[in-house]
Amino acid sequence: MSEKKSSRLTRDRNPMPDYVKKVLTDKNLLDAYSNRPPYQQNDYVGWITRAKREETKEKRLAQMLDELASGDRYMKMAYNAKK
Repeated sequence: MSEKKSSRLTRDRNPMPDYVKKVLTDKNLLDAYSNRPPYQQNDYVGWITRAKREETKEKRLAQMLDELASGDRYMKMAYNAKK
């Protein structure tokens, strides 16, 4: 995954845990993740890693994977990628 250096993201960046990167790679969704805007990438990782219970982390990770696979949702909201 290459980080976009031109990002205007001013919030702290959440580092991607190895397990998230592995599942994105295993599911062939790393490109879909990388093509999302930096704020969405950061929001997904922060949302997943802030969960206290392992079950919650797994549920959030599964939601992110589903949304990336479908390409039309972000945090349960409609999402239209810019072409």
